[in-house]
Amino acid sequence: MADIIQLLPDTVANQIAAGEVIQRPASVVKELVENSVDAGSSVIKVIVRDAGKNLVQVVDNGCGMSETDARLSLERHATSKIKSADDLFAIKTMGFRGEALASVAAIAELELQTRRQEDETGTLIEIKGARFIRQEPVSCRAGCIFSVKNLFFNVPARRKFLKTNATELRHIINEFQRIALARPEIEFSLQNDGTEILHLPPANHRQRIIHVFGKNINHQLVEIKTETSLVNIKGYIAKPQYVKKSAGEQFFFVNNRFMRHPYFHKALMQAFDKLLPPEAIPSYFIYFEADPRTIDVNIHPTKTEIKFENEKAIWQVLMASVREALGKFNLVPSIDFNTEGKMDMPFPRRDRDAVSPDIAVNPDYNPFGDKQDPSSFKKGPGFKGTRLDNWEELYRGFESDRSMAHLKPGGTEIDDDQGKDTIRKEDGPSEKDTEKGTGDNYVTGTTPALLQVKNRYIVIPVKSGLMIIDQRRAHERILYEKFLKTVRSGSFVAQQQLYPVNIELSPADYLLVRELAGELAAFGFDIRDFGPQSIVVSGCPVDTHNTDPAIMIENLLSEYKSSGSAFRESPREKIAFNLARSSAINYGKPLTKEEMHEIVDRLFTSELPNYSPDGKPAVIIINNDDIEKKFR
Repeated sequence: MADIIQLLPDTVANQIAAGEVIQRPASVVKELVENSVDAGSSVIKVIVRDAGKNLVQVVDNGCGMSETDARLSLERHATSKIKSADDLFAIKTMGFRGEALASVAAIAELELQTRRQEDETGTLIEIKGARFIRQEPVSCRAGCIFSVKNLFFNVPARRKFLKTNATELRHIINEFQRIALARPEIEFSLQNDGTEILHLPPANHRQRIIHVFGKNINHQLVEIKTETSLVNIKGYIAKPQYVKKSAGEQFFFVNNRFMRHPYFHKALMQAFDKLLPPEAIPSYFIYFEADPRTIDVNIHPTKTEIKFENEKAIWQVLMASVREALGKFNLVPSIDFNTEGKMDMPFPRRDRDAVSPDIAVNPDYNPFGDKQDPSSFKKGPGFKGTRLDNWEELYRGFESDRSMAHLKPGGTEIDDDQGKDTIRKEDGPSEKDTEKGTGDNYVTGTTPALLQVKNRYIVIPVKSGLMIIDQRRAHERILYEKFLKTVRSGSFVAQQQLYPVNIELSPADYLLVRELAGELAAFGFDIRDFGPQSIVVSGCPVDTHNTDPAIMIENLLSEYKSSGSAFRESPREKIAFNLARSSAINYGKPLTKEEMHEIVDRLFTSELPNYSPDGKPAVIIINNDDIEKKFR
């Protein structure tokens, strides 16, 4: 049998290595900018065209390279930062593997111009798909200019998997922000297709955060600072009232290097325990300083996953630091002064003697005998029978569920005859069934007994038991179907704001709004540009008139980014879903009887009343048998 193992050609090996390091244009930006940081640059400019697909150019004023170093830097495993294996445990630079430039050159057309400060002329090198083209002297500025053109031109299978320009540009912005936040002393700028997206002057950490995410974030930040023999921690966390539903403003850095660390994220989330609503994520910008010998940055090709020697101890330090900051700024609730819905305990009056309460008691009551006459109970001097009368009235209301037993044509039938809690839309039962009042039916327009529980659920009596409706999920379903129906018919009209609202956005959110501008206009939004990273909202959809436009846009973007495409592919369906989520009534809102009836009526005329738009149950039925089992 012939031998089957062989060495890969250099071109194939380089493309395989490039696949681990370079995944999209943002990966090129990351590797080149990190090299510029390591070169001691004080000014770094990033210029991209077509979201980096056709051009990624990084210009810096760093130390530059000699003619020999420039040529050798494009070879695999060529690096100035590692001399021995022991150096791996004392790394303070961003890059060190010597793979980045060789990987980029393997899957793109790369041109390098570089000159050291002390040299009179620089060096020009051109490589195409790992194939050397030319090297010659050139007149250029001190530092380096890397130009990467036609990314993945020789790997079409990889290029076709790239997303739209807007999506790829957002990835570039994310990578750019991570490096800029780690090194606030460096001046950064980012341009796309001739438009400057970000310009960040040298600053401290807080100022850099404000420059990146807008001035509105300034009042949200709470400083943390802890110094220990194990690790030093500093940075900022957002106040609990400014949490978001989507990830995006969560940053960990160690020794000026961005890192992902789910374990430390859990520590921070536990520090916010009982301060956040479900599925909310606080913003944070945490900077760790640790001895390089106690961390391992060589466990992943992109160097974003870091292993700490004493992770459990650092976990405790981080959680304590965040809790200390929250307590120092009085962000942790200590006493609940909200007495709404609580029992009011009377205080004794000084001008009146204390009187023992007189409790209603029937000394002749036999729990095993016949049913007692309520009138035989002795009543205290202050008893007026109000509570008893109210409960009797409420009981009569629950017994009146026969008022719901006549279904109008076009209504909705609740059928659980076979133990299945299903709700189906029907044309209506036969006249015979209507006369007999069969089935557990709810009729729009009737007045059944409705009860709100915990300002969260609407309870309705039905023949088979109790129907429980989640008020928020029900409202989401109602709004979602209404938004879709109206936008498909083209009848959406913007409700003009009395005073247009100016909203400052992060660069990524601003690009997302521009990407969705046409779809948002179809839903009734009147949005216009107002300077860099700012928009003006002059009109909103009619059904969102009670929502602050700034909060609605922020929630809409947050929901849009967090929901992904798991439930829907159409952008309009996605916007309708996110708009319904951001506009629906919240839990904890007391509802009047009229509001409860409106929700129930509109829910049961929708196409899918069982579930919210994201597939969660909106209606359940507790059968009589299950209720009776509780009293056995």
